[in-house]
Amino acid sequence: MVAVQALRLALAQINSVVGDLAGNSAAIVEWTVRAAHDGANVVVFPEMALTGYPVEDLALRPSFAAASARALTELASALDAAGCGDRIVVVGYLDRDAEGSRNSAAVIVDGQVGTRYDKHSLPTYRVFDEARYFAPGSRLSIVEVNELRLGVVVCEDIWQSGGSVAAYGVAGVDMLLCLNASPFEQGKDEVRRSIARHRATEIGAPIAYVNVVGGQDELVFDGASFVVGADGSMWGRSPQFVEHLLIVDVDVPADPHPDAAEVPGWTIDRLSLPDVAVTGWQRAEPFLTEVASTEEQVWGALVTGLRDYVHKNGFRSVALGLSGGIDSAVVAAIAVDALGSDGVHAVSMPSPYSSSHSRTDAEDFASRTGIHFRVEPIANMVACYVDQLHLTGLAEENIQARCRGMVLMALSNSFGHLVLATGNKSELAVGYSTIYGDAVGGFAPIKDVPKSLVWELARWRNKSAADRGDIPPIPESSIDKPPSAELRPGQLDTDSLPDYDELDAILFRYVDHDQGFDDIVAAGFDAAVVADILRKVDASEYKRRQYPIGTKVTSRAFGRDRRMPITNGWRDYATLDEV
Repeated sequence: MVAVQALRLALAQINSVVGDLAGNSAAIVEWTVRAAHDGANVVVFPEMALTGYPVEDLALRPSFAAASARALTELASALDAAGCGDRIVVVGYLDRDAEGSRNSAAVIVDGQVGTRYDKHSLPTYRVFDEARYFAPGSRLSIVEVNELRLGVVVCEDIWQSGGSVAAYGVAGVDMLLCLNASPFEQGKDEVRRSIARHRATEIGAPIAYVNVVGGQDELVFDGASFVVGADGSMWGRSPQFVEHLLIVDVDVPADPHPDAAEVPGWTIDRLSLPDVAVTGWQRAEPFLTEVASTEEQVWGALVTGLRDYVHKNGFRSVALGLSGGIDSAVVAAIAVDALGSDGVHAVSMPSPYSSSHSRTDAEDFASRTGIHFRVEPIANMVACYVDQLHLTGLAEENIQARCRGMVLMALSNSFGHLVLATGNKSELAVGYSTIYGDAVGGFAPIKDVPKSLVWELARWRNKSAADRGDIPPIPESSIDKPPSAELRPGQLDTDSLPDYDELDAILFRYVDHDQGFDDIVAAGFDAAVVADILRKVDASEYKRRQYPIGTKVTSRAFGRDRRMPITNGWRDYATLDEV
């Protein structure tokens, strides 16, 4: 039986490229055509979908904001020419007024930009600024479609009680459309849904949350767009890390409400639009993607972040040092999943201190995955430096890492590979990297992944392959053997560090949650160990500033979220002697 048509909403989570106005516009038209083919009345795109996100200091250039505004007008015409003029398209873009650039949202219909959103009462356009919440005298815009009243907010507005969200509730909207560019972090997906549930119940209306997908420098956006009902129930949810069109049907109220209430100090705009008839319309089946495990989500973020960094910046291949250890094996596996085996070039660079199993484990990984693999011994290079400069101790150890870095950069210059640094967050925290050595490269895929999670990801990736009947990519010996830089005979990481589980627990408190020495010791950790680790962290800030960017997966990524002064005399812990 054919049901009475409700409003059909489409959330288009797309992968925009910052600054590519023409390409992003073409993608918006393409996805709107898809949505129209599926019978959608309203198509909602993410925050700043037209410009890409984040634009960072491009927002300071009036020429860029002007180009964005022109692209919006051209987009409206392109949508009409593509036969989508009778659809309502809500899209995020960048605009500008006398006070500066604005993170904006616009409603497009009939080949025209019908309404824009701003906290100012401007006669010809209204822009929504995400950084400033609505205040008295601000403008609420309500679009009426099929007797449903739709309000629009951008990103962080739903994270605050009151403000624009509360005003829309008083104004009597039937659904709130929330445009977002919310980067991935572990656990953030559930936080978003929880916030949306709270806001939906507060205003008594469903919330449609559309999010960007894809990588942009060190940020990666997971999508996971959703629609939550006024009672907190989940009406639909998109998958993570892929472009997707989520279709949700929204019923017209059985008892249409009277005119929206007047909100003191607020101006309410209404734009009534004709119904969109769809022949043979039938209710869409709810689409609800299952929530993935933590390891699967983090792996998806790392693969997406690397793939988009490579492709969006015009690289065709990557190169890395494959030591046979767990870190380089995980980075290589991420690269294979992101780019395919043919796009990955691995180099084994043994020194006199390299163990035989390190060489065979690297060869084993290459055999399992089919990547390009070559061996470039560095003993003669190292000897030149050691003999001429009479190097010993740490200087001799580090020259090995620097010779490897030179090999990788030479191959990059010769063949155009993007060099991948393979350090993890735990090593970067305590300074276990060599500047101009293992720290060389243009991208560091596991820069924000603690060592203990590196192991978990390796085991998950192997199990995932085995469950599909594929060959697990990472040799078990790479996972099981004690970690070592192999820069001197018998060297192990645990010679100068605690067990990585203990180390990561201390770092989690100090780096991710800003706990001080006393708080960490009170949590049960040895005072001398804590003082030693905190000192290593503080002394290594200059190294981290020079490390390549890498995908952010935690709440406090080095460089992006946590940036301490390099020249810093503050310490809240005692010296080792005092401890």
